[in-house]
Amino acid sequence: MTEPAMTPEPLRTVEFAATDTLLREDVNMLGALVGEILAEQRSPEFLGEVERLRRAAIGRRESNAPVAEIAQVLQGIELDHASDLVRAFATYFQAVNLAERVHRIRRRRDYERQAAAPQPGGLREVLRGLARQGVTREELLALLPRLRVEPVFTAHPTEAVRRALLKKEREIVTCLIGDIDRGRTPAERRADRERIRLALTTSWQTAEAPSAKPSVADEFQHVGYYLSDVLYRVLPVFYEVFEDALHDTYGDAPVPDVLGFGSWVGGDMDGNPNVGAETITAALAGQRALVLAAYRRDLLSLGEALSQSLTRVGVSDALLARIGFYFEHMPQAAAKLRPRHADMPYRKLLTFIYERLWATLHDEPEAYSDAAEFAADIALIEDSLRAHRGEHAGGFAVRRLRRRVACFGFHLASLDLRQDSATHDAAIAALLEDADWSERSVEARTQRLHRLLRDEGVFSQGNTTSQSTLEVFRAVAALRPRYGERAFGPYIISMSRNAADALSVLALARIAGCVEHANEVRADEIRANETRSNEARGAVPLDIAPLFETVDDLDAAEDTLRALFADPLYREHLASRGQRQVVMLGYSDSAKDGGLLASRWALQRTQVALTRLASDSGVRIAFFHGRGGSISRGGGKTERAVIAAPRGSVDGYLRLTEQGEVIHRKYGIRAIALRNLEQTTGAVLRATLRPRVPEPREDGWRALATELARDSRAHYRALVHDDPDFPAYFRAATPIDVIECLRIGSRPSKRAGGVGVVRPPGIAALRAIPWVFAWAQNRSGLTAWYGVGTALQRALQRHGVETLAEMARDWPFFNTLVDDVEMVLAKSDPGIFERYSLLASQLPQGDLHAQFHPRIAAEFERTRDAVFAIKGGTELLADDPRLRRSIRLRNPYLDPISVLQVDLLARWRAGGSVDDAMLQTLIATVNGIAAGIQNTG
Repeated sequence: MTEPAMTPEPLRTVEFAATDTLLREDVNMLGALVGEILAEQRSPEFLGEVERLRRAAIGRRESNAPVAEIAQVLQGIELDHASDLVRAFATYFQAVNLAERVHRIRRRRDYERQAAAPQPGGLREVLRGLARQGVTREELLALLPRLRVEPVFTAHPTEAVRRALLKKEREIVTCLIGDIDRGRTPAERRADRERIRLALTTSWQTAEAPSAKPSVADEFQHVGYYLSDVLYRVLPVFYEVFEDALHDTYGDAPVPDVLGFGSWVGGDMDGNPNVGAETITAALAGQRALVLAAYRRDLLSLGEALSQSLTRVGVSDALLARIGFYFEHMPQAAAKLRPRHADMPYRKLLTFIYERLWATLHDEPEAYSDAAEFAADIALIEDSLRAHRGEHAGGFAVRRLRRRVACFGFHLASLDLRQDSATHDAAIAALLEDADWSERSVEARTQRLHRLLRDEGVFSQGNTTSQSTLEVFRAVAALRPRYGERAFGPYIISMSRNAADALSVLALARIAGCVEHANEVRADEIRANETRSNEARGAVPLDIAPLFETVDDLDAAEDTLRALFADPLYREHLASRGQRQVVMLGYSDSAKDGGLLASRWALQRTQVALTRLASDSGVRIAFFHGRGGSISRGGGKTERAVIAAPRGSVDGYLRLTEQGEVIHRKYGIRAIALRNLEQTTGAVLRATLRPRVPEPREDGWRALATELARDSRAHYRALVHDDPDFPAYFRAATPIDVIECLRIGSRPSKRAGGVGVVRPPGIAALRAIPWVFAWAQNRSGLTAWYGVGTALQRALQRHGVETLAEMARDWPFFNTLVDDVEMVLAKSDPGIFERYSLLASQLPQGDLHAQFHPRIAAEFERTRDAVFAIKGGTELLADDPRLRRSIRLRNPYLDPISVLQVDLLARWRAGGSVDDAMLQTLIATVNGIAAGIQNTG
């Protein structure tokens, strides 16, 4: 790739809009603090060197000078010095990232103060817009009971910041928010500055990476922080905002529980031998402990607030009766009541509730049987306050707790289970003693599985593989009564290719005894019944969710679902699940398989086909979007993705994965978490109640998109999958070998292929996360645009620029695609990437730089030129000045880290990749670049 052929832009002064003046002040203040810390912790001379490098990077960009000028300065630098230079630049990224996140909060506050127009994408703006489009109150209220938004937090290893540093970031954010409108006194501001200095300095003195690879328990602690500390606090505020927005446009109306949360931590078995029945049990126990602790903290606060005395105000008879019941049945708890609280009924009841939660945590006799029983006690307090002039004497806080209990229950988040279909095949093969099971036809496997589902089949004890699989289902059967029906999310089948994959899961669940019976049918009666109905046999209490991951699997998804919907035994299962079918769509592997454009179009087509099929079959489809953080893995703005989804595919429901640094970016700060939940819910409302009107031009656009996907996929696969030398080039021209050494996740970076299955070597065996991470690190962003340029240029030649420009303007699907590609191009740096590519110039296979770099560089230019032609511009991100400025702020600090990484990679590999000290410095560069581009995998 060559440098962009355009006039370079001055970088020494980054322009800020008038509305961003305070952001500039925060950036300058934090930058000055970083400089002071560098001088203190290293030396004034070191700070001077950092500044010289930064100015050199700016000068290189202003003059389009070769990267070699910076490389010469950094070549052969000592390891300790290199590590500190990387840390210096990364510390600046941390400061700018936090300042920009706080500025998002500031902008939201500005909108709220200016009552003239609500913030775009917020619930108030969305509901006003729906009213203007003719949505009636009755239409809206009819949707709300089935409206559901469920972010699901995964354990995928994409977070490159350890938790200890996240807590220090929170301290910095707290200080910035404290002076968000410059209302602090000079003394207060000085104190805040010292708290920020403390957080930044201790961050400097803390290693970026943990000393040991995280366990599943460590991953649980990480995700648990966002669930129990951030979202637990934000949840009731979301409902208050929703109710206020509803009142503003449609009048008072109750908002039902529309939010839920899920987790994969402890339940994602796909390719992770560390996950199984034990981690499932531990994860649910850990989640229960977190949420019970949060409730008990709330109860202590309520106890301080609800000091009402019977001599001053009455309470309900039901509440007094409940206190009397507890005095009789919980004498030990009653003994803890203080005499001076004798006339304070709310405090007395709260003490009993507190003790019952303690008993629940420790499985003591006084434990609550379920969250509904706990919620009933809270409702007694709320009802009594409402009936006795307590609406403004504690009612608000009690309502907040009630909202939390309704969402989080005793489980905190639904635990999804996921396993590769190959593992299920291996387990069935062992149980049936059929070594050829996986090679048999779908029809033959279906017939055998039907016998198992009817309890007619004979099976053996199997082997270790089958028993560990069965133990998972036994754990589900044992844990559901304890944690509630919402404790488990869907059971996801990775690499689903046919109907037998879903039937295998049902069969394994039945063999393990993971069934529930209506009307408490006794097990001995069931065994005695020769002709069992589904009710008598019991139903598997899990949603079975096939995950379609490759482009071919997405294309075959309609046939797979049609076969399942036609299967009488599977229809019995669907009936027990309310005639709802969960389908997970894989954005990551489909893009790795066929490139971004082919993946996006396959996902779009599949949603159209399955929505139509489900409607014709009397089934409600529920799409679960397996999106990653980067554009190549389905990342981007959720709001735009929902609006661009096919008509009818949203239908009041959105479930999507949130991974790695995306969790931190979207949910690390409470105000930003609230904003994201608002935007996502608003988008679901819009897409459901007023989807895009039918567009007569869309048939032609869809045909053109099919052409684009075909051409893009062919060009992408010719490089990535079909060229036998490309895997060697990939491993040389990216830091994939360093990424594989990162200690940021419990899961291996390569697919093991499931038990008994061997994946082919090379790119196909690599997981999508490290694949994308590696190309982001070398600043090429290849995974998001390779193949796109060729397809667009051919379409421009065949159909003309006006046709594609019209598609980009009027079709949300294509508009989002082009904007996403443009963003990745803007973050890419051709000159920096060429330095990485040169690492492949002397390999056993030959000069792979000369073989591949010209092809990649030409495709980059084709893609950039096509985007310019379609959007009618000559500058990337011309219509997104904030993002453009954000990239420009970081580049002078990012470029030296990239150049250092290339130099260190060459030295490390030349020494046989065994120098651990050099590896640790390389890991520091990986973390630094990830912070600068704000993206990993």
